[in-house]
Amino acid sequence: MNDSSPLSIAKQSRQILERIALQMASSLDLQLVLTTITEGLVEELDAAFARIWLLGPGDLCPDCYKAADCANRTQCLHLAASAGLYCNLNGEYRRIPLGAVKIGEIAQGYGALYTNDVLEDARLPNKQWMKDNDLRCFAGYPLTFRGDLLGVIAMFGHRPLTDEEFDRLSLFANSAAIAIRNAQLFAEVEQLKNRLHAENLYLREEIQLEHDFEDIIGNSSPIKSVLRTVEQVASTDSTVLILGETGTGKELIARAIHNLSLRKARPLIRVNCGAIPTSLIESELFGHEKGSFTGATARRIGRFELADGGTIFLDEVGELPMDAQVKLLGVLQEREFERVGSNRMLKTNVRVIAATNRDLWAAVKAGSFRSDLLYRLNVFPIEVPPLRARTSDISLLIRFFADKFSTKFGKRFDNIPQQTIDLLVGYAWPGNVRELENIIERAAILSPGPLLQIDESLFQSRVPAESKASGTLEEMERSHVLRVLQETDWIIEGKQGAATKLDLHPNTLRSRMQKLGLKKPRLTNKP
Repeated sequence: MNDSSPLSIAKQSRQILERIALQMASSLDLQLVLTTITEGLVEELDAAFARIWLLGPGDLCPDCYKAADCANRTQCLHLAASAGLYCNLNGEYRRIPLGAVKIGEIAQGYGALYTNDVLEDARLPNKQWMKDNDLRCFAGYPLTFRGDLLGVIAMFGHRPLTDEEFDRLSLFANSAAIAIRNAQLFAEVEQLKNRLHAENLYLREEIQLEHDFEDIIGNSSPIKSVLRTVEQVASTDSTVLILGETGTGKELIARAIHNLSLRKARPLIRVNCGAIPTSLIESELFGHEKGSFTGATARRIGRFELADGGTIFLDEVGELPMDAQVKLLGVLQEREFERVGSNRMLKTNVRVIAATNRDLWAAVKAGSFRSDLLYRLNVFPIEVPPLRARTSDISLLIRFFADKFSTKFGKRFDNIPQQTIDLLVGYAWPGNVRELENIIERAAILSPGPLLQIDESLFQSRVPAESKASGTLEEMERSHVLRVLQETDWIIEGKQGAATKLDLHPNTLRSRMQKLGLKKPRLTNKP
């Protein structure tokens, strides 16, 4: 400043504060607003350094330097911007309890604090530090918007400030609060818009998926028992673990629980844990920040964040690798998580429904599933019966699927021969309702109508030879699985593998083979 008279300094200070206020008001990016304020005070008003703390949750209590001074662990001041002598945001004052030290007192309602004699003012400690840095003045003001505390702005200066400059800094703090709140509101709107966009993308993906069934069909005692259980647990927020073989309709049960719950206005987010590559599971569940790994070109909202307020359905949870099991356990225990590449904890209010066709207790014994995670998931188990345990529902399902595919293919089926129904009722159904649906779909394609006919040769090729003779269900299943394994040369995975032909997940088939005592025969050298 060329003219050092008090009047000239005050005039220039007024112009500087007006210029900074104009710059910060022109931005809706919160971090840019905070940086404009702090750097503007340092560069334009000759402040030694300037800082802004914003009100936030008590998130670092175990490691907070000021934890001993904190009486309320729910809220504190977060250091959000710093310019001048100190730019580090992770130092001793990164968190300040409300009511502690001078900044916390300003926030607590003690009002603004300013002085031109920091060395003699008893309200300010650390005299030697202030002397070493040649500090003369201090000004701290609460940032409030419509009576609500947003945070605190403070600065130290090398020269005394006039009374007019202190007054103008007070007005500047009011303008800063408005700019900060506008930026916060804009960020909240952007976050909501991004979340709605992500939900719309997810719902479009769900619409494109062909769900196994449109409704739960059946009047048998086993399925009625399951539905009564669904009604009992739906209104609670308890974690549910749905157990059952592949194709029994576990996802349909999960949807019924969600639709009967108090969370039905929010989405049910489905995650197929067995279909996500191991390297992407954490990103899929919890999201990631831009640049957190190769290929992360933009921030991604994870499924837990997307399901906030609603329900997350972890299908095939038994297929999660151990690393992901640890992360999931942490979320279930603490109800918070971090995006990949972020150090900020996000809270989640989500109900968890998990499903598996695996024997998780056996997996725990085998060391492939964590026992503590199983206990967290197994709060309220529901076991969905296989189709062979509710054969009285098969005729209803046949009619349901016949109507479904008559609409899909533009055909009309007025009659289903009793012989066809008897044939289907007598089958063991290792693929359960999904397998029945597939057979009815093939029949609908091949039948000209109005008579729904099952192609005998196609169906008989899937029926174990022993089904015509006496034998237990397990013996019939063993024979059928063995024949398919022999036909595929004991290849389990792949398009031509036994798992595909049996309409089972490869791991489910391996588990079933172990239960049935089926092992690939060893090759022997012929003499």
